[in-house]
Amino acid sequence: MGLIKVSVVSSNEEIFSGEAKMVYATGTLGELGIAPGHTPLLTGLAPGPVRLETEKEELTFFCSGGFIEVQPNEVTFLSDTAERADSLDEAEAIKAKEQAEKTLADRDSELDFTKAAAQLAEAAARIKTIQKLRKNK
Repeated sequence: MGLIKVSVVSSNEEIFSGEAKMVYATGTLGELGIAPGHTPLLTGLAPGPVRLETEKEELTFFCSGGFIEVQPNEVTFLSDTAERADSLDEAEAIKAKEQAEKTLADRDSELDFTKAAAQLAEAAARIKTIQKLRKNK
């Protein structure tokens, strides 16, 4: 089995560049498994984990959403926020989720509902990523 080149890029920096045997992510239309030779594809990236099976280990990243570009020998994840999942802070993610829920519940606030809902979805995806990573260890 061959390898596929993988890049995980945030708005600030490249988080990962290397090769993998298999890549797993959640696109806006559902779960994706990407292997070398995959059909070209451009789709949205849902907030949550991106898993890479390299020859030596399994790596997990958190992406806040964005886009996935797949070419037969290369896959690129473009995300506003991307970070290694093992560096995520669960307490911070829970606090952010609670704050977003509070903001949504406060009908009197000068609320940007769409922004608060997006913050809630991102915080929930962070927590899910942390829990999935913990379960896999």
